[in-house]
Amino acid sequence: MKLTIIDKYILKRYLATFAVMLLLFIPIGIVIDVSEKINKMLENKIPFWDIATYYYNFTIYFANSLFPIFLFLSIIWFTSKLANNTEIIAILGSGISFTRFLRPYIIGASIVSVLVLLMGFFLVPSASEGFNNFRYTYLKGGGKQAMRGDNTDVYRQINDHEFIYVNSFDPETKMAFNFSLEKFKKEQLVSKITASRIKWNPKDSTYTLYDYTKRTLGSMEDKIEKAPEKKFRFAFDLEDLTPVVYIAETLNLTQLNAFIEKERKRGSSNINTYLVVLYKKYSVPVSAFILTVIAVSVSAMKRRGGMGTNLAIGIAIAFAFVFFDKIFGTIAEKSSFSPLLAVWLPNIFFGILAIYLLRNAKR
Repeated sequence: MKLTIIDKYILKRYLATFAVMLLLFIPIGIVIDVSEKINKMLENKIPFWDIATYYYNFTIYFANSLFPIFLFLSIIWFTSKLANNTEIIAILGSGISFTRFLRPYIIGASIVSVLVLLMGFFLVPSASEGFNNFRYTYLKGGGKQAMRGDNTDVYRQINDHEFIYVNSFDPETKMAFNFSLEKFKKEQLVSKITASRIKWNPKDSTYTLYDYTKRTLGSMEDKIEKAPEKKFRFAFDLEDLTPVVYIAETLNLTQLNAFIEKERKRGSSNINTYLVVLYKKYSVPVSAFILTVIAVSVSAMKRRGGMGTNLAIGIAIAFAFVFFDKIFGTIAEKSSFSPLLAVWLPNIFFGILAIYLLRNAKR
C-alpha cells in the first residue's frame, strides 16, 4: 500500500496533533495534581526524588487513563481546520471517496493502537504500581492498611483440596488470627488444622502456629493432635490472602493471566475486578479506531459554528465514552455482570454510532 502526498500530510497531522495534545494536557494535569496535594506532601516531608518518580508515573497513568479524550479531541481539532480551510472539499472534489479519505486516519489509529497496546502490557503496570504506592503510602488516610482493603473474615481456596480461613490479617507483621486450614477429599472433610494465630518466619520460610490443633477424621474415631506452638511449611503466602486493591493494574500481561488463573482456583470474590483490567488492555486499543471514525465523521464537514461547534460535539462524545466505560466497568466489578460484556459494551455502542455517522458523512 503506497501512501500518497495527501496520505502522508494527513497522517503527519494526525500523529503530530495527538502528540501536541498530550504535551499540552499532561502539564495541566500535573499542575492541578500538585495544587491539590502540595500541602500533604509538605506535611509528610516527602523526598524530592519520590515526588519526581511519582509524577513520572503519574504522566504515564494519566495519559493512559484519558487516552480516548486526547485522541478524539486531537482528530476533531485538525480535521476541523482542514474542513474550515476547504481542504477536505478539495480532496473529495478531486474524485477521492470518503472511505479512501479515511485511509491515513486508519493508519494513524493503527500506530496509536499498537503503542497503547504495548504500553498497557508492559509500561503502564509498573507506572500504576508506583503511582498507587505513592498515593496510599503518603496521601491516603489509613496508609498501607488501606492498600489491602478488607482484611477480616478472609476465606480462600489455595488448591483443589485445601481451604484456609483467617478472622483478620496484618500485612505489616505478616500475622493472621483465628486461622484454620481444611482439607477435603471427594467433597468430604479429611482434616482440619486450627490456631489462634499464625506468623510467617522469613528466616526459614516457615509458619509458626500458636495454640495448634489438628483433627484428622477417621471412619471409627477422630485423631486429635495439640501443641502450644508448631512450625509448618505451607504452599501459600499469607500476603496473598488480601492482595493490594490495585494488584491487577500492576501486573504485565503474563503475570496478570497467571494471577487471574490462581485467583479463579481460589474462588476469589474480586475475580471480576481483575478480569475488567485484563479485558481493557485489549478493548482500549480498539476504541482508537472507533473514536477516529466518529471524530472524522463529525468534523469533516464545514459547519456554521466552525471549529467551536465541532469541538463541543467532540468533547461531549469523548466524555460520554469515558463515562460509559467507567460505569460499565464499575458495574462488572461490583456485581455478577459479565466483565467481558461490560468492557466491550462502550465499544459496541460507539461502534454502531461510528457506522451511522460514517454513512451520513459519505452523503
